[in-house]
Amino acid sequence: MNESREGLLSAGGILSIIAGAFEIIVGGALVVWGIVGCLPFWESPRLLPPNCGGALTIHMFPMVSWIFIGGGILVVLGIIAIVGGISAVKMKSFGLSLAGAICAFIPFNILGLLAIIFVSLGKREF
Repeated sequence: MNESREGLLSAGGILSIIAGAFEIIVGGALVVWGIVGCLPFWESPRLLPPNCGGALTIHMFPMVSWIFIGGGILVVLGIIAIVGGISAVKMKSFGLSLAGAICAFIPFNILGLLAIIFVSLGKREF
């Protein structure tokens, strides 16, 4: 029975690590896109439509800032998910492992849901 619980715990940790890596990749891409992707709209007046008067620049900033902030949040969640997954694999701290699995699930990732289930089932091994 212990091997089964350890296997579930390791599987939950690995799923949490994989989901966290995806979150870091997607979040990092959103951060880069938020910083670099929309800069031409701010720098080049010829990209603005006629009689725009800078309205595109003013209206683009909130969208770009939300993309940047959302990407940053995903990166932080991914880091916590990876640290929690490592904790689950090493059987160090149940709280950190569960927090990592929850952070892996927050963007509604099926891997994160499975990680929560597996880490919860392996609670006795801590």
